[in-house]
Amino acid sequence: MTTPSPHSTGRAATAAPVGCPAHAAGSGGLRPLYGPEAESQPYALYEQLRAEHGAVAPVLLYGGVPAWLVLGHHENLEVMRSPRFSSDSRNWRAVQQGSLPPDSPLLPITAWQPLVALTDGAEHARLREAVTESLARVNRHRMRRYITRYAGQLVDDFAGQGHADLVADFARKLPALVVCQQFGIHEDDALTVGTAVSDMVSGGESALAGNQLVVEMMHELVERKKANHGDDLASWLLLHPSKLTDEEVREHLRLALVAALEPTANLVANSLRMVLTDERFRGSLSGGRMTLSDGLEQVLWDHPPLAVVPTRWATGDTLLGGVQITAGDMVMLGLAAGNVDPAIRPDVTEPVHGNRSHLAFGAGAHECPGQGLGRAIAETGIDLLLERIPDLRLSVADAALQVRGTWMSRRLTSLPVAFTPRRAEKTAAVQHAPEPSVQSGAITVPPERSRFGRPQRR
Repeated sequence: MTTPSPHSTGRAATAAPVGCPAHAAGSGGLRPLYGPEAESQPYALYEQLRAEHGAVAPVLLYGGVPAWLVLGHHENLEVMRSPRFSSDSRNWRAVQQGSLPPDSPLLPITAWQPLVALTDGAEHARLREAVTESLARVNRHRMRRYITRYAGQLVDDFAGQGHADLVADFARKLPALVVCQQFGIHEDDALTVGTAVSDMVSGGESALAGNQLVVEMMHELVERKKANHGDDLASWLLLHPSKLTDEEVREHLRLALVAALEPTANLVANSLRMVLTDERFRGSLSGGRMTLSDGLEQVLWDHPPLAVVPTRWATGDTLLGGVQITAGDMVMLGLAAGNVDPAIRPDVTEPVHGNRSHLAFGAGAHECPGQGLGRAIAETGIDLLLERIPDLRLSVADAALQVRGTWMSRRLTSLPVAFTPRRAEKTAAVQHAPEPSVQSGAITVPPERSRFGRPQRR
């Protein structure tokens, strides 16, 4: 007996094993990966799906779009490393059939662009070389000075108050300020960019508007850097020997912002929560038995900044984890689910210090090339915060903290803390040196504030 794939439109598929998602979907329907229940208790949903289907489960996305969610650690690595699964969304049956509406919240993340994240083979190699070599030009010592200065300025803003919300006042602002500086984006625009990127990955009504704003800002940035190259990622991409087109530069900057801002903000927030609420962590850290770096790895296992990555599509009919996958199916990487796979973590309460085999940054040809930037922002920023205000304490019960889920990530909505008010140290403002023109060698004054400018802080 042959059974259609839950994602097929009527064409026959290879016979599916009894109990596989094809049969389960046909009899009981697909579970949505969005909505209040799924987004408030994702780990419970993962375990329900794992119990019902095993390592690979069928789910529904916004608009009733079907997809496979990979739950197993081994199976996630298989998808990341195998050419049977493409990152080119033009392989997606929904795209080929034109069944996605133009206002689908899935489009800002999945619509094909000439991006390293959405290409394969030789084209992917060309684009990745440009991205990785440009990122390698970032001066790590100077970057850490910017992290320290921006973190100090943010702490100065609330140090005298004796209270703060470490999500709104620190975790979401610090990555935006640092990353935008590295990219060549106006400092006045940094927090606007951060908000727009957050909207993009929300999957909600603001996703398309957030994406449009980022697109416009990247267009303005590329045009500005073409006229006046600087010591920043935008300029390095424009000048790279791979000869990226203006569109390719714009789209890679947009991708890099999404890959850097939301995950890093989540990493900072979740790490701070662990510092404040996990007695083992707080005690070990103060006692010198566990470094902050160890704590970040624990967070990357337990709360990866991105829970789901929806950018893989089957290039042909294939088996994955004993499940029949049909050509054109979306196969989503379940990073959070894979990190708690009982096959590799039978007891998730056991610490995993020093173990970096988590899925948080991916693997294979598409492994995150900028993971060092996120780690540096989190570790340096949190270290400075704890040094400046060592008596931080939650001002609400841990159980009162709220996490808002989206189809791709979970974000802590607030982290209210209290502490002894102290005088601000008035960290010196980060001085932006004039940008040298690579074409002429002359030093020019940076352009005026862009039309997207917003006040940096209230």
